[in-house]
Amino acid sequence: MTSPSPSRLYLLRHAKSGWAEPGQKDFDRQLDAQGFAEAELVADKAADLGYRPDRVLCSTATRCRQTADAIRRATDETIEPNFVDELYNGSLPTYLSLIESQQDAGSVMIIGHNPTMEELLEALVGPTQMLAAVPSSYPPAGLVVLDRNTQASGAGADWILTDFLTP
Repeated sequence: MTSPSPSRLYLLRHAKSGWAEPGQKDFDRQLDAQGFAEAELVADKAADLGYRPDRVLCSTATRCRQTADAIRRATDETIEPNFVDELYNGSLPTYLSLIESQQDAGSVMIIGHNPTMEELLEALVGPTQMLAAVPSSYPPAGLVVLDRNTQASGAGADWILTDFLTP
């Protein structure tokens, strides 16, 4: 990740979803009541702290779209999320490639899925910073804020974990 932009990343795992109904695809699972509450809480916390991404890249899965709706309502109604099919079941290289392609945005929010969100966080900040912030697993509606390390020297030093919000 050698480009100067984006300078801030927001990594948001979708909020808690219900189990798939019989015959329902995983892709179509919706947030459950707890998930809707989690999405609203983390979105309100982000807004209160002034966290407003320039661009939102969101998985096309229903539960991610619903999480994005909460973020949009709380932070900036004018932000239109970019829905990206590749974020659903996407691999770490896919997520990294999407971030690298955002040259014209100062800050980017990714709304996606575990385990890739956890893998992405570890790839960007290294295992020590990741484990300090997320000791067990990346929780639903967990929002990590990363800032580009302008003093970076060497692999794994490009990003600094600035904040970690949970509902």
